[in-house]
Amino acid sequence: MGYRIAVVGATGNVGREMLQVLAERQFPLAEIAAVASSRSTGNMIDFGDSGQELKVRNLEHFDFSGWDMA
Repeated sequence: MGYRIAVVGATGNVGREMLQVLAERQFPLAEIAAVASSRSTGNMIDFGDSGQELKVRNLEHFDFSGWDMA
């Protein structure tokens, strides 16, 4: 069983570091969402050094219901 995690501010320094740590530690994820302001919406960012890319979602329209942690 994995967790559904939303990383808010994913395109900033702290958000990128959080993605790096989650990837490095192989945190048990069912799903991960990169969430940021509207100017970053649609951009692709790296999920740490995992080789996986995440599409940035708009914070203003993101529905946090059903997510385990943010």
